[in-house]
Amino acid sequence: MNADAKIPMHSTGKAARDRVVPVHCAVAGRARFRVAGLHRSPIAKRILESRLAGLPAIRLISVSALTGTVLVRFDPDCSIEQISALIERALDGFGRLEIPVIPPAHVDSARAGWRWHTTKPPPHESWHAMDRSGVAQRLGTSIQTGLSGSTAAQRLQEYGANRLPESAPRPQLAILLDQLSSTPILLLMAAAGASILTGGIADAAMILGVVALNGAIGYATESQAQKTIDSLRRLVTSSATVLRDGLLREIPEYEVVVGDIMILRPGYRVAADGRLIEAERLSIDESTLTGESAPAYKTVAPLAADELPLADRRNMVYMGTLVTGGQGSAVVVATGRWTQIGRIQTLAAAAQAPRTPLQRQLDDMGRQLGAGVSAVSAALFGIGLLRGYSFINMLQTSIALAVAAVPEGLPTIATTILALGIARMRKQHVLIRRLGAVETLGCVGAVCLDKTGTLTLNRMSVVELYAGGRRFEVRADALWGEGQPLGAQAPRELAGLLRACVLCSETRIERRDGTYVLTGSPTENALVNLALALGEDALAIRRSHPILKVSLRSEDRSFMRTLHRIADGAGARRFLTAVKGSPEQVLAMCTRQLKAGRVVELTAADRAAIEAENQRMAGRALRVLGCAWREDAAEPLDGEQELVWLGLAALTDPVRSGVAEVIRGFHRAGIDTVMITGDQGPTAWAIGNELNLSRNSRLEIVDSTELAGREPDVLKGLAGKVDVFARVSPAHKLQIVRAMQRGGKIVAMTGDGINDSPALKAADIGVAMGHSGTDIAREVADVILEDDALETMLAAVRQGRTIYSNIRKAVHFLLSTNLSEVIVTFAAIAAGMGQPLTPMQLLWINLISETSLGLGLALEPPEAGIMEQPPRDPHEPVVRPADLRRMGFESLTLSAGTLGAYGYGLARHGAGARARTLGFTALVGGQILHAIPSRSERFTLFERPPGQSNPVLALMVAGSLVLQVAVFVMPWLRKLLAITAIDLADTVAIGAGSILPLLINEGAKRAVLARPTRDGGRT
Repeated sequence: MNADAKIPMHSTGKAARDRVVPVHCAVAGRARFRVAGLHRSPIAKRILESRLAGLPAIRLISVSALTGTVLVRFDPDCSIEQISALIERALDGFGRLEIPVIPPAHVDSARAGWRWHTTKPPPHESWHAMDRSGVAQRLGTSIQTGLSGSTAAQRLQEYGANRLPESAPRPQLAILLDQLSSTPILLLMAAAGASILTGGIADAAMILGVVALNGAIGYATESQAQKTIDSLRRLVTSSATVLRDGLLREIPEYEVVVGDIMILRPGYRVAADGRLIEAERLSIDESTLTGESAPAYKTVAPLAADELPLADRRNMVYMGTLVTGGQGSAVVVATGRWTQIGRIQTLAAAAQAPRTPLQRQLDDMGRQLGAGVSAVSAALFGIGLLRGYSFINMLQTSIALAVAAVPEGLPTIATTILALGIARMRKQHVLIRRLGAVETLGCVGAVCLDKTGTLTLNRMSVVELYAGGRRFEVRADALWGEGQPLGAQAPRELAGLLRACVLCSETRIERRDGTYVLTGSPTENALVNLALALGEDALAIRRSHPILKVSLRSEDRSFMRTLHRIADGAGARRFLTAVKGSPEQVLAMCTRQLKAGRVVELTAADRAAIEAENQRMAGRALRVLGCAWREDAAEPLDGEQELVWLGLAALTDPVRSGVAEVIRGFHRAGIDTVMITGDQGPTAWAIGNELNLSRNSRLEIVDSTELAGREPDVLKGLAGKVDVFARVSPAHKLQIVRAMQRGGKIVAMTGDGINDSPALKAADIGVAMGHSGTDIAREVADVILEDDALETMLAAVRQGRTIYSNIRKAVHFLLSTNLSEVIVTFAAIAAGMGQPLTPMQLLWINLISETSLGLGLALEPPEAGIMEQPPRDPHEPVVRPADLRRMGFESLTLSAGTLGAYGYGLARHGAGARARTLGFTALVGGQILHAIPSRSERFTLFERPPGQSNPVLALMVAGSLVLQVAVFVMPWLRKLLAITAIDLADTVAIGAGSILPLLINEGAKRAVLARPTRDGGRT
């Protein structure tokens, strides 16, 4: 057999020999190789298995990531060098960001948690090394017309929907088992086993009852939370624009197939992997895939090297990335799980619901407490033995103390409150698309506000025009000049301006039942609508000037340009270029102007007059656009030189009602407000002043031209001082958000358009408008305001702060009460006062006063003044040093009350069940009452503002007290807990031991709150 004919060989060189080293090759057809980078790398293991399996020369392959070796059985006619070359080739690209294709046959999809669909992979080539025509030919598509509808439908069946691998829902059994696998629950179960071994069957039953109760609550709340998380994935269905049958069509993203021609515009999310066929100043944010923070600038030229890292493939675009500027088109080469991001998800091979930082912090706290309490319990066990208690008794007591002191309800409370927070916000017309956003809302320190559509209504209307040196007003779609109506017919000097607005526009014009229907952006719709109202036949204008090319705004070009062919029937080739955009940039390209129907020279005086008029309009908070055009014979010239100036169009977009009050609300909450707009400086300045963004100080405004070339550290300092950013592009918005984040701010970004989507995605909290927002904006946002009301954003921040505050209250209550149990038991035994609490009593306390009251505190309404507090530090621990001191003091008072009641019982009744009854009942009463002052850190029990009721907590407190009273009236409970009857004097002692700690703790809180702060206020 000719081995060379069977195996394509590549030169390996010294690098290959160093990377793949034969370690055992004495047996013909069998060899073991040591592979650099394989040790402890499951990804490299999968790469080798998937790429080597099935090759003609390979009969068997065994890859071990543990030893870093590969065992190969191969055709004996092949040499060791050839097999080494195959292994080296299989590793090509590993470590350089390209993720290998792993066929479903080589992945345990059930274990990985993915839902696979049986489809074949698309063709796999080095697309970046091929020219455009070669790519189109290989994929059976046309660059000019795209795929046909029938071919697209066939490929959808063949390759499957353009969806990433979906994570399978967590099985209900797995959710249940998770409730039994936490450290506190495992401690409980170990304690039950130890109780059974030591003869404490009743104790074991009580412990297992606690396990069952916590498991049931945790299962119910986590199942509901899981349903909420799963539903978030279905909130938004993205769309994509493709070329099919020679027509542009907007289709659902999942219908994009291999061979489609994707259209790329600023703000669009790339729907699939593609090879660029057109790119005009195209820049794409690929940070999600490559980690590069700066947008990647694209080209269409083929690249020479076959193997290149993704970040260097300048002629490729990838699914999930965002277009930040320019425009282009690409032929789709991979969809769904075959895309680069799909392969990354495949290799991740995990499908778990996201855990928020707060949940992880609480889990860590539970483990740390478990370790600490275990040490205390061990010390207690030793002291008890030295005091003469029996081994079995102290073992049971130590286990019960460890069980009672560990707050196993913490994870349940966190899951419950986050899930309930999402549901509560849903009722307030706020959709939360990411679980972690709930808690992040509470520490937002800056809000970047997109002007159009967020601060304003995005209902543009033309109010002024300036052409031929004359100023015109628009009133009810009629022209006025010098205070007089001019009639329906536009003057000749305005005709060119209006026609340029009709041509240089993406607004779609349809005539239905005698009326015009406009579909496009509010700005362009307003311009076209005015032209129609003033008698211009927009459809006829477009028919006589068919469009040939569109150049959209880009990072360094704040204007739009369209190229048209003039169809006048004369047969001569004539072209028209129309431009609309930034008055300064458009005016700079003009050398002549249209005045009184004639093209004349544009003098320096004329330029000065136009610039002054532009400043006047912008100073009135109007959005101002400049228009120009040029006719060319034979061939179109460069469209950015020697244009004919037509005039200015000023539009207004009214500020939304109530926005000024919302801005004041943000300021009261200590949240900085920054307006980001594409408008000129004077327009942005006028609106910023109207909304008082600077909080009555000097308004700081920066033009986007000042951002170019600035160092990141300079931008970081600049972003923290500026109130308004003007004339910004999508990339500038992204730049601003990241600069503010580098300054330590938790940034929320609001927006509604495709140009906002890159910044929405990069912000800590992206907030999109639900009604007026685009699909792309809603897709990348974390929060969606269904009613488009900015007031709802303020309510969402309030809810986020409340959720975090309530979790802290629950944690505070659980730790202070659990610590009191440890102090009481440890102090009494160490002091020789006997055993104040039996193991069963400790478990009973754990049952009736922990999870239920903690959940009640987690449902507290927002505290009065919560939106007058500054945002919290995102790195702040749930339990701060000051909280530890306060909890320690409160635990000591609860312990003192309990030990006082117990000591009274010892003095009056002697050691035994009656003294323990007093101590036990005083501790239970004190802990239940302690839930009431735990409702607030800022108000005492007697100073709480009205309207802050918590019926759930009231019900929990009442229910716990009823259960404790039931201990004395139900014989089987008395026997189980070793409770005896008490008289009036005992009741008074219990009452004092329960109520005095409440009064002392509230008095101490009042003293702390009354303490003067450094600024002369009160804490």
